[in-house]
Amino acid sequence: MADMPMLKVIVFQLTDKEYAIPVSEVKGIEKLHPITRIPRTSPFVKGVINLRGVVTPIIDLRLRLGLEEEEYGDHTRLIIVMAEDKEVGLIVDAANDVMDIPLEAIEPPPEIIGSTTAEYISGVAKLEKRLLIMINLESIVDTEK
Repeated sequence: MADMPMLKVIVFQLTDKEYAIPVSEVKGIEKLHPITRIPRTSPFVKGVINLRGVVTPIIDLRLRLGLEEEEYGDHTRLIIVMAEDKEVGLIVDAANDVMDIPLEAIEPPPEIIGSTTAEYISGVAKLEKRLLIMINLESIVDTEK
């Protein structure tokens, strides 16, 4: 088991599901900052924040994935990721933990007919009692889609 290739991921929550992003793409996890709205952007782009001198766009991951919008609460977190040389903040319901996933536990995303979320998912990790949905960051932060 020890010599199995592993992927270290940050596990976070949206609604009742768990999602994961490779730690290598995550710069940090922050509490919610005040967000400055930007006119005429997609509804899922909440605006920008000034994070340690860097103007960082903020994407509400619930809206991006077509889930219902929810009030932000005490557990709401910003996961700061690097994608395509851009720093972007993703609003998630909660950041749960960091864990190692065996690469062989990650399967390609299931084909769901008529689902728009499929392009945002890079795979599904099947663990003993958990199912982690692996996020495809490139397509999440590609605001042209």
